[in-house]
Amino acid sequence: MTSGMVERNRMHGALAAASRLRLLDALRASDRALDARELAAICGLHLNTVRFHLQILSEAGLVRSEPDSSGSRGRPRLRYTATSAGSSAPGSGEPAGYQLLAAVLAAHWADTPGERARRAESAGRATAKQQGFAARSSTDVTTEDAVTQVGALFAELGFEPEIAREGDALQLRLHACPFRAVALEHPEVVCSMHQGLLRGALDELGASATTSSLTPFVQPHLCVARITPSGGPSPTTRPEPVGVRS
Repeated sequence: MTSGMVERNRMHGALAAASRLRLLDALRASDRALDARELAAICGLHLNTVRFHLQILSEAGLVRSEPDSSGSRGRPRLRYTATSAGSSAPGSGEPAGYQLLAAVLAAHWADTPGERARRAESAGRATAKQQGFAARSSTDVTTEDAVTQVGALFAELGFEPEIAREGDALQLRLHACPFRAVALEHPEVVCSMHQGLLRGALDELGASATTSSLTPFVQPHLCVARITPSGGPSPTTRPEPVGVRS
């Protein structure tokens, strides 16, 4: 076996245990180095278990350690940091390669943010045409029925949608965006695509409704689409600018 194969096997083995992934996520999420006791408290693991897993992660080159320079007496404790920030949000459960690919494609889809937003919304509308909404719908679809069907589509995508009424309008409250990590970096692509998917689905259903707004991240894990019947407020053309608000 070549040395390269040995290194790959060592790294794959280090990532094979869920507890080691939790430790690695905790280190990536922290803005400072952590010692074994802190990691044990964060991850809910026994101190000896943490030390065992840190040794394996260190040998695989996934974490590095340095002595605590606080000046305390006795043998200095080791503090650990991840050698890479990773390509997925801590605890997201999404493969790092997927997040990296999505971010690269979003960043290079077009030269300017405006062009990326237009192309992304168009792609979302095209995707809606492929869902077969018209074949399943009746000839007299109400706004409520349409929003329910669109909510089901977003549920399949992993958003955990919730429908709420707001006067004459309906809200589609989208929780737990499965593309959040990429959306934070490139909202003009991800959020515009979802805007296009929403509008395209409503068009395909033939409902007399207009998406007047899609506001991303009104809370860190909540985006809100506002849908009004015909004659309601004039629709906007794109999602509002994104900023994570608490």
